[in-house]
Amino acid sequence: MGRYNNDMVVVTGATASGKTGFAARLAAVLGGEIISADSRQVYRGMNIGTGKDYDDYIVDGVQIPYHLVDIADAGYKYNVYEYQRDFLSVYNDLKLRKVLPVVCGGSGMYLDSIISGYKLIKVPVNEELRKSLADKSPAELSGILSSYKDLHNITDIDTPKRAIRAIEIEEYYIREGSDPDEFPEISPLVLGIRYDRDKRRERISQRLESRLDSGLVEEVKALIDRGISTDDLIYYGLEYKFITMYLLGQMTYNEMKKKLETAIHQFAKRQMTWFRGMERRGIKIHWIDGELSNKDKLARALMLIKD
Repeated sequence: MGRYNNDMVVVTGATASGKTGFAARLAAVLGGEIISADSRQVYRGMNIGTGKDYDDYIVDGVQIPYHLVDIADAGYKYNVYEYQRDFLSVYNDLKLRKVLPVVCGGSGMYLDSIISGYKLIKVPVNEELRKSLADKSPAELSGILSSYKDLHNITDIDTPKRAIRAIEIEEYYIREGSDPDEFPEISPLVLGIRYDRDKRRERISQRLESRLDSGLVEEVKALIDRGISTDDLIYYGLEYKFITMYLLGQMTYNEMKKKLETAIHQFAKRQMTWFRGMERRGIKIHWIDGELSNKDKLARALMLIKD
C-alpha cells in the first residue's frame, strides 16, 4: 500500500457500466483485493438479479480475491450499519497485510458511508411507528421523508417498506440523538465509469434481456420455493420486486418486463444524482469514459493512482 498516495481505490458508476470487470483488472495490476459495495450482492442465492458474475473476478486465469459478496441469507435485511462494520473488518485486514483495497459498487449509501465516514448507530425496530405508517401511500411516505433536514438515505427507497425503515431511522436520530462509533478517516481515490445517457440505457436494456434469457425468472421462483417470503423479495426492489409480482399473477410477463426496464433506468438516474451530490459535497470522482478500450481505461486509472 505504501506505493500509492491513497488508502484505497474506489470504482463506481451507474448500473451496467462494467464496474466489476474493470475493478478486477485494476486490482490484478495493483496487487489489490476487491471489497464489494453492492447492497444486494451480499445475499446468497440472489445471483442473476444482482449481477454477480464470478468470472469477472478471474483475470488472465488468476482469481482476484473479493469480499462482502454472499455473506447474508436471502430474506435477511442487511443494512448500512452492518456494511460499515463488515467493511472495516476487511479493510483493516488488508491494511495489515499491506494489500490495496479496491472498492467496487454502485450503492450510493454504502459508498458514501465509507468515503464520508458516516457515524452510524444501530437503529432498533419501532413497531408503533411502523403501524402508524402502514397505510400511507408511497407519495405520503416520500413527503414525510422530504421533511427531514438531514436525511441519511435518499437512494434505493423504491418500496414502502424501505421508505418506512428510512423514516424509522430518522425518527430515532431525532428522539435519541447518537453516540456512534468513530469511523476512521480514509483517503480514497474515486474512479467512476460513465457512459452518456443513450448508451447507458442501451446497455441496461441489453443486460436485462441477457439476464432474463439466463434464467432470472427461474432464480426468483427458486427463492420463493425455498421459503423466502414474497414480501421480502419485493422489499429488495427492481428485478426481485417485479418478477415476484409477475409470479404472483399481478401482471403479465410483458408488463413485468416493461415496468422492470423502466425501473432500472430510473434507478440508474438516481445513482447519477447521488454521485453528483457526493461531488457537490467535495468528493472528487475521476470519471473515465466507458467507451474507452479496457487498455485505455486501465492506463487512465493507473495514471491517476500514481499521480
